[in-house]
Amino acid sequence: MSRRLPAIGLPLLILLLLASPAGAQATLRYDTPDGWIAVEPDSPAGVAHFVLPRAAEDAEDAECAVFHFGGEGGAVELNLERWTNQMLQPDNRPSADVATTSRFELGGMQITLLDVPGIFAAEVLPGSRMRYYKRGFRLKAAVVETPGGPFFFKLTGPETTVIRWEPAFTALIDSVRYE
Repeated sequence: MSRRLPAIGLPLLILLLLASPAGAQATLRYDTPDGWIAVEPDSPAGVAHFVLPRAAEDAEDAECAVFHFGGEGGAVELNLERWTNQMLQPDNRPSADVATTSRFELGGMQITLLDVPGIFAAEVLPGSRMRYYKRGFRLKAAVVETPGGPFFFKLTGPETTVIRWEPAFTALIDSVRYE
């Protein structure tokens, strides 16, 4: 005995298939803090890039970039170490001595936070021999581990500006959800 869809069944099935695109995948969502200015990411792996307006006493704005490399991007600890090494200390101590990390779970996702003050000395471009040398900076970062791979949030800027926007950065990370 063959089964047939009722007359309404086939059009409804087609409508449902069209409304749910094949390959639709979950991704990380978050609430962008008020006052953050979205700009075009400057990397193919860039998910988002924000300018955080400077505090009155700072010479430049801070920036927060969000990256996703699919299931790639390296181990969490290797990224924390690389970011920590992008900061130098005025007294020549290793930045690992002043960096703080914390971990927590949110919505089934492991989140790791990093905070490092000092002199920002990252490469100007990946693989470049030229480096920044920006005193009085701070780097805050988060790695959010999702089923679709880790998402990387990196906030850098003058320390006063980063401290000003720290509650907004915390709220951003607290708002992440994978849907």
